[in-house]
Amino acid sequence: MKKIIINHTPWQTRIAIMSQEKLENVYFESHVGDILERTFFCGTITKILPGIQTAFVDIGKERAGFLHISEIDYDLALQKFPETAQPEEDASLVKSSFKTAKSLSIQDIFKEGDPVLVQVSKEPVGQKGAKLKTCFTIPGRFIVLMPNVSRICISKKIEDINERKRLKEVVKNLLPEGMGAIIRTPSQEQHERKLKQDVDFLVSTWNTIQKDFKASTKVRKLHEDFELSFQVVRDHLGEDVEGIITDDQQNQKDLYNFIKTFAPEYSHSVGLYDGTTTIFDHYGIQKQIEQSLEKKANLKSGGSLIIESTEAMTVIDVNTGKFIGKSNLDETIFTTNIEAAVEVVRQLKIRNIGGLIVIDFIDMRKDTHRQQLFRTFEKTLKEQDKFQSVVLRVSEFGIVQMTRKRSGKTLQQELTKDCACCSGLGYNKSIATNSYVILRSLQEKLKKGLYHSDKSIMVYLYQEMFDYISIVEYDALLTLEKKFSVSITLTIDNNLVRDQYKVEKN
Repeated sequence: MKKIIINHTPWQTRIAIMSQEKLENVYFESHVGDILERTFFCGTITKILPGIQTAFVDIGKERAGFLHISEIDYDLALQKFPETAQPEEDASLVKSSFKTAKSLSIQDIFKEGDPVLVQVSKEPVGQKGAKLKTCFTIPGRFIVLMPNVSRICISKKIEDINERKRLKEVVKNLLPEGMGAIIRTPSQEQHERKLKQDVDFLVSTWNTIQKDFKASTKVRKLHEDFELSFQVVRDHLGEDVEGIITDDQQNQKDLYNFIKTFAPEYSHSVGLYDGTTTIFDHYGIQKQIEQSLEKKANLKSGGSLIIESTEAMTVIDVNTGKFIGKSNLDETIFTTNIEAAVEVVRQLKIRNIGGLIVIDFIDMRKDTHRQQLFRTFEKTLKEQDKFQSVVLRVSEFGIVQMTRKRSGKTLQQELTKDCACCSGLGYNKSIATNSYVILRSLQEKLKKGLYHSDKSIMVYLYQEMFDYISIVEYDALLTLEKKFSVSITLTIDNNLVRDQYKVEKN
């Protein structure tokens, strides 16, 4: 059974999903900045780059969002294309060329200054603006409405064939013509009346967005999703949730009213925490968050995972550690790998890791073990992770390659920043290396005559560099003084970074 734990403060909301006292997911929302993901904007095309098939869109933020041709709604492209198409072009050929994306260019769809309705699919990261789309999605409790994509998809977690058929048929009949939907897991065994309520609410929301867009004459926000605590409750509420506990009385009342409207059968599960310690400390969440920022994640058996992320991918290495097993080596390795497969899924969710992921499981000699490991890993992903993923089978070397959909910031990006000393490298140059860099730089400046008119100079250094040069390399300093006829005095300035120094006239 799961608990949804909410820490609500004037500056931030934090929400944790707990299962058997273990952290499964964690979400953050600052009350200062805007959350852009899922938000609809009336935007303006500011620049078109045909070479990368991308349009930049002003959405009223510091950086323009970017819209790639692959994220453009098919019907929108067809509506826009005839404006620039040659008269002799056949419509069926246009449709075919768009499907293959061979002849249609983004400059055939948009021109600079065009107003466009867009939705943010990914938050801005670093110097990149928000990623945008015109293939819209509006999430509800039971379905995700796709107002301009006439396709019905269904959650992989709903496995019963008859139930899948029933749900598809019911939702198909409820949707207006031309609209599609993703049928979510909580819709399983739900009565048609409840599904209709969800569809009606989402269609009404979409109609309001369209109406506001048509009435807009400038760039502006048109619609945003619920605040974070409502989003998480909506997305996770189900029979496996035994309690929703918040530490804020007003938040408790708001959640109660929200759930009473959308899922009245769960309104009794909302509780208030009024303990003296913080709610995240009380449930052991804060400690687990801190552990999830470390490279090493321990397994219950004594093994471990080493998790390292780069710009291109995340690499996870599985080690047996202290685990020696009870029978033979093959069984020990297999047991560790199975445990690691389950833990990897949990760590991907907590750390919010997406993109390309390579997992180096311990090499197994038996093909049956490799097959069973793959089935366990794939099954765990399917049952526990809501984000789309693609997994390749275990190689002969025990390596699994996979991709997982990115969404928002990783836990590391959310809670940390690059080290001022190592600039995110994860290591610092040794004291000796930094000292030699400083001495070489000082020698070069003396050689160029930068301090020629000064008989005596003061060199300010970080404590460790001062100690090393004044004790270990004192003779080298005397040699520089003699060679360039200058007196050099060292002094400590811990406001400097380790490899920095400054020179002043003494």
